[in-house]
Amino acid sequence: MAVFRTSQASADYLRAAWSAIGADVIGRRLFDLTNGWNGRPAVGDHVFVVTHRPPADWPFPDAPFTFVTDGLHSALAQAQAVAGDRDVSITPGNIAGQAFRAGLIDEVRIDLVPVVLGAGVRFFGDYAGSPFLLDDPQVVQGDRVTHLHYRVRKS
Repeated sequence: MAVFRTSQASADYLRAAWSAIGADVIGRRLFDLTNGWNGRPAVGDHVFVVTHRPPADWPFPDAPFTFVTDGLHSALAQAQAVAGDRDVSITPGNIAGQAFRAGLIDEVRIDLVPVVLGAGVRFFGDYAGSPFLLDDPQVVQGDRVTHLHYRVRKS
């Protein structure tokens, strides 16, 4: 079993942030890259995967994962119903870019780690919409990570 070690500041920040999440909306690419975390949501109680085609060979049919084929708005509505009064998380990538384009993002959390990978995927996918402003961040300094929490300014 893997052990996750972090500083007390990071642990406190992550515990508060993650415990507020009731459901997570992700794209199919992340689902495939992580193998759906082997049927155990990384955050929240339920994961909604936006996809054109659900996997035919998902080995965890009883896991709290729902494959949504009718778009982001449907996935968010289902996630909000499951989350109740808790938050719905939208994992970065094209799904987050679509949510920004639709004006559905209230806040952004970024965990900045000092490593340059040399390749990757843009944080908000192919988002090319209007610029948006973020308020001043809440900053939590951990060991080899800086946690940034921004509220999105509403115009």
